Amino acid sequence: MKVTREFLERMPKTELHVHLDGSMRLSTILELAEQQGVKLPKGAKDEKTLAKAMNVGEVCDNLPDYLKAFDVTLSVMQTEESLYRAAFELGEDAAKENVKYIEVRYSPLLHTQNDLSFPVIVEAVAEGLREAKRKYGIMSGQIICGIRHITPESSLRLAELCVAFKHRGVVAFDLAGAEADNPPKDHREAFYLIRNNNVNLTIHAGEAYGPESVHQAIHMCGAHRIGHGTRLREDGDLLNYVNDHRIPLEICPTSNVQTRACESFESHPLPFYMSYGLRCSISTDNRLVSNLTLTDEFENCVNAFNLGVGDLRRLMIDGFKSSFLPYRKKRTVTAMAVEEFDNLVREFEDKQGEEHHDRYPPRLAQESTLLTHGETPVDGVPAIPKEKAKPRGKKKGAK
Repeated sequence: MKVTREFLERMPKTELHVHLDGSMRLSTILELAEQQGVKLPKGAKDEKTLAKAMNVGEVCDNLPDYLKAFDVTLSVMQTEESLYRAAFELGEDAAKENVKYIEVRYSPLLHTQNDLSFPVIVEAVAEGLREAKRKYGIMSGQIICGIRHITPESSLRLAELCVAFKHRGVVAFDLAGAEADNPPKDHREAFYLIRNNNVNLTIHAGEAYGPESVHQAIHMCGAHRIGHGTRLREDGDLLNYVNDHRIPLEICPTSNVQTRACESFESHPLPFYMSYGLRCSISTDNRLVSNLTLTDEFENCVNAFNLGVGDLRRLMIDGFKSSFLPYRKKRTVTAMAVEEFDNLVREFEDKQGEEHHDRYPPRLAQESTLLTHGETPVDGVPAIPKEKAKPRGKKKGAK
Protein backbone atom coordinates (compact mmCIF):
# COMPACT_ATOMS: atom_id res chain seq x y z
CA MET A 1 0.00 0.00 0.00
CA LYS A 2 1.23 3.48 -0.83
CA VAL A 3 1.54 5.75 2.19
CA THR A 4 -0.13 9.08 1.44
CA ARG A 5 -0.34 12.30 3.42
CA GLU A 6 -4.04 11.68 4.00
CA PHE A 7 -3.20 8.32 5.56
CA LEU A 8 -0.58 9.92 7.82
CA GLU A 9 -3.00 12.62 8.90
CA ARG A 10 -5.76 10.16 9.71
CA MET A 11 -3.68 7.46 11.43
CA PRO A 12 -3.96 7.52 15.25
CA LYS A 13 -0.94 9.16 16.84
CA THR A 14 0.63 10.27 20.10
CA GLU A 15 2.79 13.32 20.68
CA LEU A 16 4.99 12.90 23.74
CA HIS A 17 7.54 15.68 23.26
CA VAL A 18 5.99 19.05 22.50
CA HIS A 19 6.65 22.36 24.25
CA LEU A 20 3.68 24.62 24.95
CA ASP A 21 5.69 27.80 24.55
CA GLY A 22 7.17 26.55 21.27
CA SER A 23 3.87 25.59 19.69
CA MET A 24 1.69 28.71 19.66
CA ARG A 25 -0.02 30.00 16.54
CA LEU A 26 1.53 33.08 14.94
CA SER A 27 -1.91 34.66 14.74
CA THR A 28 -2.39 34.14 18.47
CA ILE A 29 0.95 35.76 19.31
CA LEU A 30 0.06 38.82 17.23
CA GLU A 31 -3.38 39.10 18.81
CA LEU A 32 -2.13 38.66 22.37
CA ALA A 33 0.71 41.13 21.83
CA GLU A 34 -1.77 43.78 20.70
CA GLN A 35 -4.10 43.09 23.64
CA GLN A 36 -1.28 43.12 26.19
CA GLY A 37 0.76 45.96 24.73
CA VAL A 38 3.77 43.71 24.17
CA LYS A 39 6.34 44.94 21.67
CA LEU A 40 7.32 42.29 19.13
CA PRO A 41 10.87 42.10 17.68
CA LYS A 42 12.03 43.90 14.55
CA GLY A 43 8.70 45.60 14.01
CA ALA A 44 6.85 42.38 13.23
CA LYS A 45 3.30 43.32 12.24
CA ASP A 46 2.00 40.22 10.47
CA GLU A 47 2.57 36.48 10.47
CA LYS A 48 5.19 36.60 7.73
CA THR A 49 7.40 39.22 9.38
CA LEU A 50 6.92 37.65 12.80
CA ALA A 51 7.95 34.23 11.51
CA LYS A 52 11.07 35.76 9.99
CA ALA A 53 11.95 37.60 13.19
CA MET A 54 11.65 34.33 15.14
CA ASN A 55 13.64 32.26 12.61
CA VAL A 56 10.63 29.95 12.32
CA GLY A 57 11.53 26.76 10.50
CA GLU A 58 15.13 27.79 9.88
CA VAL A 59 18.36 25.97 10.69
CA CYS A 60 20.01 27.83 13.56
CA ASP A 61 23.64 28.09 14.63
CA ASN A 62 23.05 25.90 17.68
CA LEU A 63 20.47 24.98 20.31
CA PRO A 64 20.75 28.27 22.28
CA ASP A 65 20.15 30.20 19.03
CA TYR A 66 17.07 28.04 18.36
CA LEU A 67 15.78 28.81 21.85
CA LYS A 68 15.77 32.59 21.25
CA ALA A 69 12.34 32.30 19.62
CA PHE A 70 10.93 31.41 23.02
CA ASP A 71 11.63 34.94 24.24
CA VAL A 72 8.87 36.08 21.88
CA THR A 73 6.29 33.45 22.78
CA LEU A 74 6.92 33.79 26.51
CA SER A 75 6.42 37.55 26.33
CA VAL A 76 2.70 36.99 25.66
CA MET A 77 2.22 33.94 27.92
CA GLN A 78 2.09 35.68 31.29
CA THR A 79 -1.65 35.63 31.99
CA GLU A 80 -4.15 32.91 32.85
CA GLU A 81 -6.11 33.67 29.68
CA SER A 82 -3.08 33.36 27.39
CA LEU A 83 -1.97 30.08 28.99
CA TYR A 84 -5.49 28.66 28.71
CA ARG A 85 -5.70 29.71 25.07
CA ALA A 86 -2.26 28.36 24.15
CA ALA A 87 -3.06 24.99 25.75
CA PHE A 88 -6.49 24.73 24.15
CA GLU A 89 -5.22 25.66 20.68
CA LEU A 90 -2.38 23.17 20.90
CA GLY A 91 -4.87 20.46 21.85
CA GLU A 92 -7.16 21.58 19.04
CA ASP A 93 -4.37 21.56 16.43
CA ALA A 94 -3.24 18.10 17.53
CA ALA A 95 -6.75 16.66 17.60
CA LYS A 96 -7.43 17.81 14.05
CA GLU A 97 -4.67 15.50 12.81
CA ASN A 98 -5.94 12.59 14.92
CA VAL A 99 -3.48 12.78 17.80
CA LYS A 100 -5.22 10.66 20.43
CA TYR A 101 -2.95 11.53 23.34
CA ILE A 102 -0.58 14.44 23.87
CA GLU A 103 1.86 15.27 26.67
CA VAL A 104 2.41 19.02 26.84
CA ARG A 105 5.56 20.26 28.57
CA TYR A 106 6.49 23.69 29.85
CA SER A 107 8.13 25.36 32.84
CA PRO A 108 5.82 27.40 35.11
CA LEU A 109 8.93 29.28 36.21
CA LEU A 110 8.92 31.07 32.85
CA HIS A 111 5.35 32.36 33.20
CA THR A 112 5.66 34.37 36.41
CA GLN A 113 6.56 37.83 35.07
CA ASN A 114 3.11 39.11 36.10
CA ASP A 115 3.30 37.37 39.49
CA LEU A 116 1.13 34.40 38.59
CA SER A 117 1.57 31.63 41.16
CA PHE A 118 2.69 28.16 40.11
CA PRO A 119 -0.68 26.50 40.94
CA VAL A 120 -2.60 29.14 38.96
CA ILE A 121 -0.34 28.54 35.95
CA VAL A 122 -0.80 24.76 36.07
CA GLU A 123 -4.57 25.08 36.47
CA ALA A 124 -4.83 27.50 33.52
CA VAL A 125 -2.99 25.04 31.26
CA ALA A 126 -5.03 22.15 32.63
CA GLU A 127 -8.31 23.89 31.88
CA GLY A 128 -7.24 24.64 28.32
CA LEU A 129 -6.38 20.98 27.77
CA ARG A 130 -9.64 19.87 29.42
CA GLU A 131 -11.60 22.10 27.06
CA ALA A 132 -9.79 20.54 24.10
CA LYS A 133 -10.80 17.11 25.41
CA ARG A 134 -14.41 18.18 25.87
CA LYS A 135 -14.57 19.52 22.34
CA TYR A 136 -12.38 17.03 20.44
CA GLY A 137 -11.89 14.02 22.71
CA ILE A 138 -8.09 14.32 22.82
CA MET A 139 -6.47 12.95 25.99
CA SER A 140 -3.56 14.84 27.49
CA GLY A 141 -1.11 15.18 30.34
CA GLN A 142 1.19 17.94 31.53
CA ILE A 143 4.94 17.60 31.98
CA ILE A 144 6.50 20.19 34.29
CA CYS A 145 10.02 21.23 33.27
CA GLY A 146 12.95 22.30 35.34
CA ILE A 147 15.43 24.51 33.47
CA ARG A 148 19.07 23.46 33.22
CA HIS A 149 20.68 26.90 33.35
CA ILE A 150 18.55 28.09 36.28
CA THR A 151 19.40 27.04 39.82
CA PRO A 152 18.88 23.47 41.06
CA GLU A 153 16.83 24.99 43.88
CA SER A 154 14.28 26.24 41.35
CA SER A 155 14.08 22.74 39.86
CA LEU A 156 13.35 21.39 43.34
CA ARG A 157 10.47 23.87 43.74
CA LEU A 158 9.06 22.75 40.40
CA ALA A 159 9.48 19.11 41.40
CA GLU A 160 7.41 19.85 44.51
CA LEU A 161 4.77 21.41 42.28
CA CYS A 162 4.81 18.33 40.09
CA VAL A 163 4.25 16.07 43.08
CA ALA A 164 1.37 18.26 44.32
CA PHE A 165 -0.40 17.98 40.94
CA LYS A 166 0.45 14.32 40.38
CA HIS A 167 -3.20 13.25 40.25
CA ARG A 168 -4.49 16.52 38.82
CA GLY A 169 -3.28 16.43 35.22
CA VAL A 170 0.51 16.38 35.66
CA VAL A 171 2.04 13.10 34.48
CA ALA A 172 5.81 13.71 34.64
CA PHE A 173 8.78 15.94 35.37
CA ASP A 174 11.42 16.99 32.83
CA LEU A 175 14.67 18.92 32.65
CA ALA A 176 14.97 21.17 29.60
CA GLY A 177 17.21 23.96 28.30
CA ALA A 178 20.72 24.23 26.88
CA GLU A 179 22.72 21.09 27.65
CA ALA A 180 26.29 22.36 27.39
CA ASP A 181 27.81 23.14 30.82
CA ASN A 182 24.47 22.33 32.49
CA PRO A 183 24.64 18.62 33.40
CA PRO A 184 21.45 16.96 34.67
CA LYS A 185 23.27 15.60 37.73
CA ASP A 186 23.30 19.12 39.20
CA HIS A 187 19.53 18.79 39.64
CA ARG A 188 19.62 15.40 41.36
CA GLU A 189 17.74 16.56 44.46
CA ALA A 190 14.72 17.40 42.31
CA PHE A 191 14.91 14.00 40.62
CA TYR A 192 15.17 12.23 43.98
CA LEU A 193 11.97 13.92 45.12
CA ILE A 194 10.22 12.97 41.89
CA ARG A 195 11.21 9.31 42.02
CA ASN A 196 10.55 8.98 45.74
CA ASN A 197 6.98 10.12 45.06
CA ASN A 198 6.50 7.63 42.20
CA VAL A 199 6.26 10.32 39.52
CA ASN A 200 7.38 9.72 35.93
CA LEU A 201 10.63 11.30 34.76
CA THR A 202 11.88 12.26 31.31
CA ILE A 203 15.02 14.28 30.66
CA HIS A 204 16.33 16.13 27.60
CA ALA A 205 19.63 14.41 26.85
CA GLY A 206 21.90 13.52 23.97
CA GLU A 207 20.64 16.40 21.85
CA ALA A 208 23.31 19.09 21.80
CA TYR A 209 25.66 17.17 24.09
CA GLY A 210 27.19 13.71 23.85
CA PRO A 211 25.94 10.34 25.09
CA GLU A 212 27.37 11.03 28.55
CA SER A 213 24.34 13.27 29.15
CA VAL A 214 22.12 10.26 28.42
CA HIS A 215 24.22 8.18 30.81
CA GLN A 216 23.74 10.78 33.55
CA ALA A 217 20.02 11.08 32.86
CA ILE A 218 19.53 7.33 33.25
CA HIS A 219 22.05 6.27 35.89
CA MET A 220 22.37 9.36 38.08
CA CYS A 221 18.90 10.82 37.67
CA GLY A 222 16.70 7.80 37.00
CA ALA A 223 14.99 8.93 33.80
CA HIS A 224 12.21 6.67 32.51
CA ARG A 225 12.35 8.26 29.03
CA ILE A 226 14.93 10.27 27.10
CA GLY A 227 14.09 13.45 25.22
CA HIS A 228 15.84 13.26 21.83
CA GLY A 229 18.81 10.91 22.43
CA THR A 230 20.20 11.88 19.03
CA ARG A 231 23.81 11.24 20.04
CA LEU A 232 23.15 7.98 21.87
CA ARG A 233 24.48 6.14 18.82
CA GLU A 234 27.99 7.34 19.73
CA ASP A 235 28.10 4.92 22.70
CA GLY A 236 27.25 1.39 21.65
CA ASP A 237 27.36 -0.04 25.16
CA LEU A 238 24.92 2.57 26.47
CA LEU A 239 22.73 2.10 23.39
CA ASN A 240 22.46 -1.59 24.21
CA TYR A 241 21.52 -0.77 27.80
CA VAL A 242 18.77 1.60 26.62
CA ASN A 243 17.52 -1.04 24.21
CA ASP A 244 17.65 -3.93 26.68
CA HIS A 245 15.80 -1.94 29.33
CA ARG A 246 13.25 -0.59 26.85
CA ILE A 247 13.91 3.04 27.73
CA PRO A 248 11.93 5.04 25.13
CA LEU A 249 13.43 7.80 23.02
CA GLU A 250 11.37 10.88 22.14
CA ILE A 251 12.53 11.51 18.57
CA CYS A 252 12.17 14.95 16.91
CA PRO A 253 14.15 14.77 13.63
CA THR A 254 13.33 18.20 12.15
CA SER A 255 14.17 19.99 15.39
CA ASN A 256 17.41 18.02 15.65
CA VAL A 257 18.48 19.32 12.24
CA GLN A 258 17.46 22.89 13.05
CA THR A 259 19.49 22.88 16.28
CA ARG A 260 22.40 21.20 14.48
CA ALA A 261 22.24 18.17 16.73
CA CYS A 262 22.20 16.32 13.41
CA GLU A 263 23.87 17.38 10.14
CA SER A 264 20.91 16.60 7.91
CA PHE A 265 17.54 14.88 8.01
CA GLU A 266 18.87 11.95 6.00
CA SER A 267 21.71 11.39 8.49
CA HIS A 268 19.36 11.23 11.48
CA PRO A 269 19.77 8.02 13.52
CA LEU A 270 16.04 7.20 13.61
CA PRO A 271 16.20 4.39 10.98
CA PHE A 272 19.21 2.88 12.74
CA TYR A 273 17.45 3.03 16.11
CA MET A 274 14.36 1.39 14.63
CA SER A 275 16.30 -1.37 12.91
CA TYR A 276 18.18 -2.04 16.14
CA GLY A 277 14.90 -2.40 18.00
CA LEU A 278 14.93 0.71 20.20
CA ARG A 279 11.57 2.00 21.33
CA CYS A 280 11.04 5.30 19.47
CA SER A 281 8.18 7.77 19.26
CA ILE A 282 7.89 10.70 16.83
CA SER A 283 7.13 14.26 17.98
CA THR A 284 7.48 17.81 16.69
CA ASP A 285 9.30 19.30 19.70
CA ASN A 286 7.99 22.77 18.84
CA ARG A 287 5.24 23.08 16.27
CA LEU A 288 5.71 26.81 15.75
CA VAL A 289 9.48 27.18 16.04
CA SER A 290 10.12 24.15 13.83
CA ASN A 291 7.21 25.13 11.55
CA LEU A 292 5.55 21.75 11.22
CA THR A 293 2.70 19.53 12.35
CA LEU A 294 3.06 15.94 13.52
CA THR A 295 1.73 14.84 10.15
CA ASP A 296 4.51 16.85 8.50
CA GLU A 297 7.10 15.13 10.69
CA PHE A 298 5.80 11.68 9.83
CA GLU A 299 5.75 12.60 6.14
CA ASN A 300 9.35 13.82 6.36
CA CYS A 301 10.35 10.49 7.91
CA VAL A 302 8.46 8.45 5.31
CA ASN A 303 10.16 10.34 2.48
CA ALA A 304 13.66 10.37 3.97
CA PHE A 305 13.74 6.81 5.32
CA ASN A 306 11.32 5.00 3.02
CA LEU A 307 9.08 3.95 5.89
CA GLY A 308 6.30 1.54 5.07
CA VAL A 309 2.98 0.71 6.69
CA GLY A 310 4.66 -1.77 9.05
CA ASP A 311 7.15 0.85 10.22
CA LEU A 312 4.38 3.35 10.88
CA ARG A 313 2.42 0.75 12.82
CA ARG A 314 5.50 0.02 14.92
CA LEU A 315 6.11 3.73 15.60
CA MET A 316 2.46 4.25 16.48
CA ILE A 317 2.43 1.35 18.96
CA ASP A 318 5.72 2.48 20.48
CA GLY A 319 4.26 5.95 20.94
CA PHE A 320 1.35 4.61 22.97
CA LYS A 321 3.58 2.17 24.88
CA SER A 322 5.99 4.98 25.77
CA SER A 323 3.28 7.30 27.07
CA PHE A 324 2.88 8.08 30.75
CA LEU A 325 -0.71 6.88 30.74
CA PRO A 326 -1.55 4.42 33.54
CA TYR A 327 -0.86 0.88 32.36
CA ARG A 328 -4.45 -0.39 32.31
CA LYS A 329 -5.66 2.64 30.39
CA LYS A 330 -2.64 2.42 28.10
CA ARG A 331 -3.53 -1.17 27.16
CA THR A 332 -7.08 -0.20 26.25
CA VAL A 333 -6.13 2.93 24.32
CA THR A 334 -3.33 1.13 22.46
CA ALA A 335 -5.63 -1.71 21.44
CA MET A 336 -8.17 0.78 20.11
CA ALA A 337 -5.47 2.61 18.17
CA VAL A 338 -4.18 -0.63 16.65
CA GLU A 339 -7.68 -1.57 15.49
CA GLU A 340 -8.25 1.91 14.05
CA PHE A 341 -4.91 1.82 12.24
CA ASP A 342 -5.55 -1.60 10.71
CA ASN A 343 -9.04 -0.62 9.59
CA LEU A 344 -7.58 2.50 8.02
CA VAL A 345 -5.06 0.37 6.13
CA ARG A 346 -7.88 -1.73 4.70
CA GLU A 347 -9.78 1.40 3.70
CA PHE A 348 -6.76 2.71 1.79
CA GLU A 349 -6.13 -0.70 0.22
CA ASP A 350 -9.66 -0.51 -1.16
CA LYS A 351 -9.14 3.07 -2.36
CA GLN A 352 -5.92 2.11 -4.11
CA GLY A 353 -7.41 -1.04 -5.60
CA GLU A 354 -5.08 -3.38 -3.75
CA GLU A 355 -5.66 -6.74 -2.13
CA HIS A 356 -5.98 -6.91 1.62
CA HIS A 357 -2.81 -8.21 3.27
CA ASP A 358 -2.53 -10.16 6.50
CA ARG A 359 0.91 -8.72 7.11
CA TYR A 360 2.84 -5.54 6.51
CA PRO A 361 6.34 -6.41 7.74
CA PRO A 362 8.24 -3.29 8.83
CA ARG A 363 11.17 -2.45 6.62
CA LEU A 364 13.19 -1.19 9.56
CA ALA A 365 11.76 -2.35 12.89
CA GLN A 366 13.54 -5.43 14.20
CA GLU A 367 10.64 -6.58 16.37
CA SER A 368 8.25 -6.65 13.43
CA THR A 369 7.32 -10.35 13.51
CA LEU A 370 5.88 -10.00 17.01
CA LEU A 371 3.20 -7.56 15.94
CA THR A 372 2.00 -8.66 12.54
CA HIS A 373 -1.63 -9.58 12.01
CA GLY A 374 -2.78 -12.78 13.64
CA GLU A 375 0.37 -13.25 15.72
CA THR A 376 0.82 -13.36 19.49
CA PRO A 377 -0.12 -10.10 21.24
CA VAL A 378 2.71 -8.11 22.77
CA ASP A 379 2.31 -6.17 26.04
CA GLY A 380 -1.46 -6.38 25.81
CA VAL A 381 -1.64 -5.08 22.21
CA PRO A 382 -3.85 -7.50 20.28
CA ALA A 383 -3.18 -8.20 16.66
CA ILE A 384 -6.10 -8.15 14.24
CA PRO A 385 -7.76 -11.59 14.26
CA LYS A 386 -7.06 -13.54 11.11
CA GLU A 387 -10.71 -13.79 10.17
CA LYS A 388 -10.87 -10.00 9.95
CA ALA A 389 -7.83 -9.85 7.74
CA LYS A 390 -9.06 -12.25 5.05
CA PRO A 391 -8.39 -10.88 1.55
CA ARG A 392 -11.44 -9.74 -0.33
CA GLY A 393 -11.80 -9.27 -4.03
CA LYS A 394 -8.65 -11.13 -5.05
CA LYS A 395 -7.40 -10.48 -8.51
CA LYS A 396 -7.52 -13.35 -10.95
CA GLY A 397 -4.51 -15.60 -10.53
CA ALA A 398 -3.59 -14.22 -7.12
CA LYS A 399 -2.23 -16.77 -4.65
